[in-house]
Amino acid sequence: MVAVVSLARWIDSQPPTAGSSTEEELLYLDGRTVRLLSLGFNGLVADWYWMRSLQYVGKKIIDAPGHVQLDRLGQLNLTLLAPLLDTATTVDPNFIEPYQYAALVLADVDPQQAIRIMKKGIAANPSAWQLYQHLGYIYWQQGDFQAASEAYAKGAAVPGAPIWMEAMKAQMAAKGGDRGTARQIYERMYLETDDLNVKETARRRLLQIQSFVERDEIGHVLGDYARREKRCVSSWKNVSDALRRSGLPLDASGAPLDPTNVPYRLVNAGCEVDLDLRSEVPQK
Repeated sequence: MVAVVSLARWIDSQPPTAGSSTEEELLYLDGRTVRLLSLGFNGLVADWYWMRSLQYVGKKIIDAPGHVQLDRLGQLNLTLLAPLLDTATTVDPNFIEPYQYAALVLADVDPQQAIRIMKKGIAANPSAWQLYQHLGYIYWQQGDFQAASEAYAKGAAVPGAPIWMEAMKAQMAAKGGDRGTARQIYERMYLETDDLNVKETARRRLLQIQSFVERDEIGHVLGDYARREKRCVSSWKNVSDALRRSGLPLDASGAPLDPTNVPYRLVNAGCEVDLDLRSEVPQK
């Protein structure tokens, strides 16, 4: 324990060199060197680097101007996230949480690094079917449905893997880009993870998918009204009966409610629908 604490303090205390920032200096030790210096306390040191990665992302979010969606972090300059996660998983290759974080967050920043780290995790943990699920998720996010199908197929062959992994293999190959597939992926992610950040991201994406379905239906209603009346609606009351027949929940004014019970808003002079800025549903 003394060695681990001393190592952590020593890394923190190193002064920056010319042309580098203090946070960049935290990573001048690569994973293999850190593993040697950990004196057998690999789990503790890996956990320290894992916490560093969370703090690093958190600081970037706090320092960023404006609102940052937790599941859309590619806009931030997270250049050190891959090295941090790589170090944590090199020091302790059986530490599953950093791999999961790589699939969810790093994939939006640097997909190729996320795939590399995930494959490293699979090599070190061949019986962890969850890692194949995460790899399939990365490929799916990139639109490579064939590679995603292959990842799910390999995961399905792992002893103890749930039967739905085989179903996801077929789903990816047949119609990987549709909303039904996206819904299944995020439902499985929500049910299978114990990580609260991952669970929250999956919950928000499920809200977004439901909102897409609702906005499609509202768009059909608005389009029917415009074709019939030769003009767009002036308020939700013009189409409240049609919206109600479609099974959409409405507020007292006749406005349809999104999955978080915030009214949708009319845009483009009443011809289209969009989310209210107060809504919890992700905008993108």
